[in-house]
Amino acid sequence: MKILTKAFGLVDVNERQKVTFPTGLFGFESIKEYVLMDADRQPFIWLQSIEAEHIAFILINPFLFRPDYELDIDDELVKEIGINNPEEALIFAIVTISPSGLMTANLQGPLIINRETRIGKQGILNDPRWKTKHDIMQELNQDGASC
Repeated sequence: MKILTKAFGLVDVNERQKVTFPTGLFGFESIKEYVLMDADRQPFIWLQSIEAEHIAFILINPFLFRPDYELDIDDELVKEIGINNPEEALIFAIVTISPSGLMTANLQGPLIINRETRIGKQGILNDPRWKTKHDIMQELNQDGASC
């Protein structure tokens, strides 16, 4: 299928790239259909809305820069999207890039996606270690993790 994207214009995407968030994302509740697309720079991934070309998010696997990241997710949330064990889930953090180039990741509101059904939800973690703005490069340097 062809979709219009924020970063690349009109592109072909595979149906397997499609992800549905039945309740949307926080602040974007009315937008439910997205595709996952490789970004030019690894390890980042684009989450592009199918419904609104100007809505796209940059994602990162939070375990790449925070190996100690832990998700204490409500059992009901994972049941809603059919996840029975951690191996069935894709976990992403939304990345924000400031005008100065500072890259932060939201570890408080992870995206959890069922690998098989491609149904996702955004969670909220109450653990005080996880904030909405984690400096990715600073934490990479501190923890010795690598992207």
